[in-house]
Amino acid sequence: MTDVIADQRAEAEDGFAAVHVTAPDGLRLFVRDYGPRQASELPVVCLPGLARNGADYHELARALATDPAAPRRVVVIDGRGRGRSDYDRNPDNYEASVDLSDLVAVLSALEIAPALFVGTSRGGVVVMRLAPMRPAAIAGVVLNDVGPVIEAQGLMRIKNYLGRLPTPRSFEEGADILRRLGAGQFPKLTPTEWLHQARLTWKMTTAGLVPQYDPRLARTLEKLDLERPLEPLWEPFEALAKTPLMVIRGANSDILSARTIDAMRARHLDIDLIEVPDQGHAPHLVGPDMIRRIAGFFATCDSTVRH
Repeated sequence: MTDVIADQRAEAEDGFAAVHVTAPDGLRLFVRDYGPRQASELPVVCLPGLARNGADYHELARALATDPAAPRRVVVIDGRGRGRSDYDRNPDNYEASVDLSDLVAVLSALEIAPALFVGTSRGGVVVMRLAPMRPAAIAGVVLNDVGPVIEAQGLMRIKNYLGRLPTPRSFEEGADILRRLGAGQFPKLTPTEWLHQARLTWKMTTAGLVPQYDPRLARTLEKLDLERPLEPLWEPFEALAKTPLMVIRGANSDILSARTIDAMRARHLDIDLIEVPDQGHAPHLVGPDMIRRIAGFFATCDSTVRH
């Protein structure tokens, strides 16, 4: 049985209520719940990347939830082992199939369906896997820098630092670490933006700064081999053929290639494509222009469902 616990310390200053959902195996998942529960527009469900957490979506979620013309409920999930969700005692459970099970549990517990989904990287993989399983649950999808083919070179880059990040003594030092690692992907981020990324990557504890994810998540990439690329996800992707779809790609991405975008457009003829200059994996879903594009896409999804 899946339990839902609403934190009475609803984080009003941050614009969301803190909710805990118990996964099928008993692990507690942290969920940010923004906006009106009974909004007339379709709700939005956001899934972060492999070692990321719901804070990545905060600006987008608040904007969608407080839109004066069309406020939405926005639910943002910290996957197990990330953010404020429990860490799994068995790191073998940090797999996309378990994330999919957790997602279904959250949707059921919060009575969300149909919904619009935003999936960044690993989060997008989970959304694609949901499509053939629960097609009626998906009214529209934004895939942020992920597709059915995931480039092995990019995964190797992530493998080389995930779980091995140096421990910074301050957020400023953390920002410098991230800049050294990521300047090739994000050459135009400002010092303030790198500092913001550091605050999303580490958290302050009594023992100092620690990652906002379980370092054992790195085990999911242990068996990665450039000679044996990951199995493409074309079958789950094709289950989205009749679903409104937006794809966001960083122009510098080494995870989602232009070649894969072309193949996706051959299978889904009406993709709303955004290519973000000077950003790599994965583009930051912030700023008025990006939020306006996503909100506009969701408005067309509302119209499709109504008709």
